[in-house]
Amino acid sequence: MEELLKGFEVPPKNSSEAALRRWRKLVTIVRNPRRRFRMIANLEKRSEAEQQKLKIKEKIRVALIVQKAALQFIDAAGPLDYKITDEVRQANFGIEPDELASIVHGHDIKRLKSHGGVDGIAEKVTVSLDEGVLSENVSTRQRIYGFNQYTEKPPRTFWMFVWDALQDLTLIILMICAVVSIGVGLATEGWPKGMYDGAGILLSIILVVLVTAISDYRQSLQFRDLDREKKKISVQVTRDGRRQQVSIYDLVVGDVVHLGIGDQVPADGLFISGYSMQIDESSLSGETDPVDIYEQKPFLLSGTKVRDGSAKMLVTAVGMRTEWGKLMETLNEGGEDETPLQVKLNGVATIIGKIGLTFAVLTFLVLTVRFLIEKALHNEFTKWSSTDALTLLDYFAIAVTIIVVAVPEGLPLAVTLSLAFAMKQLMDERALVRHLSACETMGSASCICTDKTGTLTTNHMVVNKIWICEKISNIGDNENKNIDELEIHESVFSIFLRSIFLNSSAEVVKDENGKNSILGTPTETALLEFGLLLSADHDAYRRQFKILKVEPFNSDRKKMSVLVALPEGRIQAFCKGAPEIVLRMCEKVVDSSGEVVLLSEERVRDITEAINGFASDALRTLCVAVKDVGETFNENGIPDSGYTLIAVFGIKDPVRPGVKEAVQTCLAAGITVRMVTGDNINTAKAIAKECGILTAEENAIEGPEFSSKSPDEMKDIIPNIQVMARSKPSDKLNFVTNLRNMFGEVVAVTGDGTNDAPALRQSDIGLAMGIAGTEDLPLSQLYNCFGLI
Repeated sequence: MEELLKGFEVPPKNSSEAALRRWRKLVTIVRNPRRRFRMIANLEKRSEAEQQKLKIKEKIRVALIVQKAALQFIDAAGPLDYKITDEVRQANFGIEPDELASIVHGHDIKRLKSHGGVDGIAEKVTVSLDEGVLSENVSTRQRIYGFNQYTEKPPRTFWMFVWDALQDLTLIILMICAVVSIGVGLATEGWPKGMYDGAGILLSIILVVLVTAISDYRQSLQFRDLDREKKKISVQVTRDGRRQQVSIYDLVVGDVVHLGIGDQVPADGLFISGYSMQIDESSLSGETDPVDIYEQKPFLLSGTKVRDGSAKMLVTAVGMRTEWGKLMETLNEGGEDETPLQVKLNGVATIIGKIGLTFAVLTFLVLTVRFLIEKALHNEFTKWSSTDALTLLDYFAIAVTIIVVAVPEGLPLAVTLSLAFAMKQLMDERALVRHLSACETMGSASCICTDKTGTLTTNHMVVNKIWICEKISNIGDNENKNIDELEIHESVFSIFLRSIFLNSSAEVVKDENGKNSILGTPTETALLEFGLLLSADHDAYRRQFKILKVEPFNSDRKKMSVLVALPEGRIQAFCKGAPEIVLRMCEKVVDSSGEVVLLSEERVRDITEAINGFASDALRTLCVAVKDVGETFNENGIPDSGYTLIAVFGIKDPVRPGVKEAVQTCLAAGITVRMVTGDNINTAKAIAKECGILTAEENAIEGPEFSSKSPDEMKDIIPNIQVMARSKPSDKLNFVTNLRNMFGEVVAVTGDGTNDAPALRQSDIGLAMGIAGTEDLPLSQLYNCFGLI
């Protein structure tokens, strides 16, 4: 059987078009192509869609790269004249939807300036850049400027599935047989006896068609529900004066959207404010170089991704008025690649079909030959009647029925339905499967490379311990009594709070009840919560000091830095990040009396000992430092040396309940669990031991050390690695690649950030943790996902 199915093999990920076309050519016995191939990729439509996408991308590339020449041509010909319609004027808006959209996707800086820049556009769409859109105006904006939805193909109706079922060649032949049978029967046996055989065949056909159509229609409804779930994405906006999350489909022109590293720009818009903003426009223009976004170059296009920095954006066009919207129209064309099991079952169906066809032909020949011999024996070979014709027709109908029964046309569809059922079950476990083939591959996973934060741990962080002024204080779980006992020298206290409140990407916002809530990463949230418990006014610090430049945290830098202008004119730089990075940048430290002293080797040893102590208690460690820059502002960057160490935080992130049991269950099932994290190696070891992952100290390694090994050395150590700490995206990618290529492992990788994207793509199963990056899937439920397949 393996030899017969040799041509019916495709890889589970990234199948080539040649492989997809090869198995299609081998499928020779097909009763109903419309139905059998309904759930596989339509390569012709896909090719057409690809051509259309290339045209759109080329159009965008011209707009982005050759915009100066285009603008000169427009200047020579005169700008397009957009007249404000009565509908727009009555809604109190001062700019037409098409003109507003053309400013961004045409990168028309002159027209933008003629409208008064970003502030002028905000005024014309009647929105405050500080307060955002009012909820009561959303419906009006949707009516005038459109919905943030893309044109989709209308869903198939039940009668379309009935029509598809009727395209079965064998059913068409049986219908002809039934009609002939009725005609001959009525002529020879009269009414109603002559109707019985033909009517029986027709009723059977109707029953088969209805059962097939109902099954396929219900299946399509399931896929429609799954597709709807896959498209649920939330974005952060400022509305009604407060920051909140809304569905991407509820986004309207005038919304103020908050963007950070890894976010996809949800609509066309204009840059309002931000720091170090870099955009990857390769999804639209094909250009791989990042694009800097700032006040003089404020255009943001829907579908592009934030590579670095953070910003606020004013939405100017949504839905089909964006170039991404036109591109999205083509994305669903051609369908999704078929899974390896679907292809193999198509091969099985083809082989069985050939066998069935052979037996059907033999049956018809045997019955016909026997009938002819009987006629010859009775000397009736030259005498033919309508009854004889009816008998031969019955033999033909029997042969066709054998083909109907023998050719398993619904077999490939059955696996699709079972995979859809598995997807639904996984969704109940809060695991959203975006590709059917992943359901198959999950069942054969032999290794899980799991992240620590949010997967093995709860991702709810609090400051547990702090080293400051050469003393270690135990905070507990941010308990007020311990906060009150915290001894921080008066001269250090103000700088300490600045390092928390000013060097942060999180925000303190008011909820509907007027209470403070913090929006940001769990680590940032923990620090801000700690600062607020010190009875400090976060907003007052933000108003008092002006932030000049920000270098956001990313997995390569492992630190975040800001330049801050003080009221008296001086400039200070604040830095926070991984202890080994920040400590290397420091030359001084605040001692027990609150004085700044040189960072001697002895003090470095004491600080390192404190950091390792925190890590051994399974705490995440973080250092904060400050540097007086003077009164000059260097636009090229923030200093990376000469800092004064202020404090070391120990942040608690408890292990999720049930994780240890889930790890043991995975191990018992033959699935190796490995932790790959960017945290300190001592923290990683402590958590891994608590989870039951690490069994020996020597089975833990740091990412840079692993990547520095030769291929032969990697081959020796990889089987024993249970923990990889301080890993960069390249280290994680290297580890996963070698697990697959050197050892033939079927690798599942979990990740919750853009830094995990390369490893997720390289893995056999990429498990992106979080629904829109907000809710995490614990390992205990991750195991359930594997158990379902």
